[in-house]
Amino acid sequence: MVVLLAVSAICALSLGTPYVPPHRLLAAVLDGDTTLAGIVVTELRVPRVVLALVAGACLGAAGLVLQEAVRNPLAVPEMLGVSSGAALGVAAPLVLSLSLPAVAQPLLAIGGAALGGGLTLLAAGLGRSPSAVLLTGAAVAAALQAALLVLMVMADQLDLQLIYRYLLGSLSARTWDDVAGLWPWLLVAAPALVLCAPVLSVMRLGDEDAEALGVRAQRARLTALAIAVVLIAPVTAVCGPVAWVGFLAPHLARWFAPAAGAVRWLGWSAAWGAVVVIVADVPARLALAPVETPAGAWTALLGVPAGVALMRSGGRGRATRRRPAPSAAPGDALPGQRKAAPGAPSHVPGPGVPDGVDGEESRSGGPSGGASGTTTGTEDVR
Repeated sequence: MVVLLAVSAICALSLGTPYVPPHRLLAAVLDGDTTLAGIVVTELRVPRVVLALVAGACLGAAGLVLQEAVRNPLAVPEMLGVSSGAALGVAAPLVLSLSLPAVAQPLLAIGGAALGGGLTLLAAGLGRSPSAVLLTGAAVAAALQAALLVLMVMADQLDLQLIYRYLLGSLSARTWDDVAGLWPWLLVAAPALVLCAPVLSVMRLGDEDAEALGVRAQRARLTALAIAVVLIAPVTAVCGPVAWVGFLAPHLARWFAPAAGAVRWLGWSAAWGAVVVIVADVPARLALAPVETPAGAWTALLGVPAGVALMRSGGRGRATRRRPAPSAAPGDALPGQRKAAPGAPSHVPGPGVPDGVDGEESRSGGPSGGASGTTTGTEDVR
C-alpha cells in the first residue's frame, strides 16, 4: 500500500504538461508562483493529489460503515441511493438556474444523500433484511440516476459538463478552495467514526444478538447511515460520486487483515480508499491526454472485478476454516475415554457395582428400585 501510494503520488505530480522530473518536485514547490512548473505543481497537481487522498479515505470508510451496518458486503453508496441522491442534490439547482452560494453545495449534497439513503431504509423496513436493503437501494439509485438523466436533457452544454461529473466522478480542475471545503465536515465525521466503530462490531452479530447486548439495531443503523452521509456528501459535492471505491476498499481491508474486527478494518479501509482513488486518477488524467477521462470510470473498471475476486477468495477461505472435522468411526474412543482392548467387555463396572449389573440399572437403583449406585460409562444426554 505504501509503495502504491508513493509511486502514484510521484507520477501524479511529475507526469503531464509540463513534465517535472521527480528530483525537481521539491524545487518546483519551493519556487511557487515564480515558474510555470511551480504554478502547475503547487496550484493544480498538489491539491488534486490531496483531494484524491481525502475523497478516497472518506469513501472507503463510508463503504465499510454501510457494509457492516447492513451486514451485506455489496452494500455500497452506489447501491443504496446515497451517492446518486447527493449528486442529484447538487446538480438540480445548477440546471434549474438557482443562484446559490458555493457554501450551500455540501448542504444540498447532504440533503440529497440523506433523502436517497432514507428512502432505501424506509422502503426496506428500516433494514431488517440485508438482501431487502440492497435490492431496494438499487431501485432507489436507479430512480435517482434517471432523474439525473432528465436534467441532462434539460441542461445546456456548460451544465452538461457539470452533470457529467456528478454522474461518474472526476477530479479535474480542482483547487485548494475545493480541498478547504472538506475539512469542516471531516472534523464532524472523524469523532463520529471513532464512536461508531465498536457498535459496528456488535452489529455484525445480527439484530437479535445486538439487541440482547444493549444495542438498538434500528437506531444504530440510522446513525451509521447519517455518518456515511456526512462522509460521502461533501466529497460528491466537490468531485462527484467516484464509483465503487466504497466497495473495493473494505474488501481490501478484510483481505489483508482477515482476523481483525470492524475497528481495525475502518482505518485500513480509509487508507485503501485513498490508494484506490489516487491510483485511478493517474490514468484518468494521462491515458487519453490531452482529454481527461473521469476517475470514477477507472475505479469502476478496475474496482468491480477486483472486489468480486476478493469476495470469492475470502469466501473460500472462510469455507476452509469452517469445514467440520471428520466424524469418529464406529468403535473409536471418545475424548477422555479409553478404548477397550480386543475381547474385553465394553462395560467396566465402577466401584461398588457388581459384575453383570447393567449401567442403566445401576443409575436407576437396579431392578428392585433401590438406592442408585455409581454412574459409569458414557451417558446419553437427553
